[in-house]
Amino acid sequence: MNILLTNDDGIFAPGLQALHQRLAARHTVAVVAPDQERSAVGHGITLHQPLRASRVALNAHFKGYAVSGTPADCIKLGMFELLASRPDLVLSGINPGANVGINVNYSGTVAGAKEAALYGLPAIAVSVQGRDVVNFEDAAAYAESLAEMVLHRGLPRGTFLNVNIPNVPFAEIAGTVVCRQGNGVFADRFEKRRDPRNRAYFWPGSDSQVFADDPDVDGAALEDNFISITPIKCDMTDYDALERLRRWPWES
Repeated sequence: MNILLTNDDGIFAPGLQALHQRLAARHTVAVVAPDQERSAVGHGITLHQPLRASRVALNAHFKGYAVSGTPADCIKLGMFELLASRPDLVLSGINPGANVGINVNYSGTVAGAKEAALYGLPAIAVSVQGRDVVNFEDAAAYAESLAEMVLHRGLPRGTFLNVNIPNVPFAEIAGTVVCRQGNGVFADRFEKRRDPRNRAYFWPGSDSQVFADDPDVDGAALEDNFISITPIKCDMTDYDALERLRRWPWES
């Protein structure tokens, strides 16, 4: 299997290295990732400045391209300029910190997989709950088995998987749940401060997302120590609303 890896934490991130180490033993692996952390950039792309791609080598086995852009830029540049052939599958991650609920809209990790799906590639975004991830290796092993299943069974064109793994030993994981994305919002807040010239500036923050006690919701499943897998479509059309809108009296 030819696999393209990307992330939003930068090419030197331990989650990406764990994925590469696991996959390179049995698969052909290319790495095209941001040259620095690009967390929460969403599906942004670079339009008004040049992109630069530099070959980097962290050790004798891990080599890749560090790109001065976003995860979506990395997929585009990899597909059209850097890779010798089209990959069979794209893996984005492993991200420290869950990407569930409305985080899906902001996540660069998710955007890397979504960009690949836009081009018809099977793609998976992988995250682990919590910032202090102790064991990326088990998550990488799970990602490999899931990638093999996806390639064997296939996904609908324009659909990718968003995967979130509890930050516990794998022996304590309760199972896997295929579930929907939660839609609870953050309790956003801003702390107003003053700089030395007495100009106002703001530090953004928020409380944690709150999920109903519903195992069919990604965040709730994750909090119950289940691996959550959510299929996400690139087509964002609301088809129910589409039919209702078509019945509005437009001609009048």
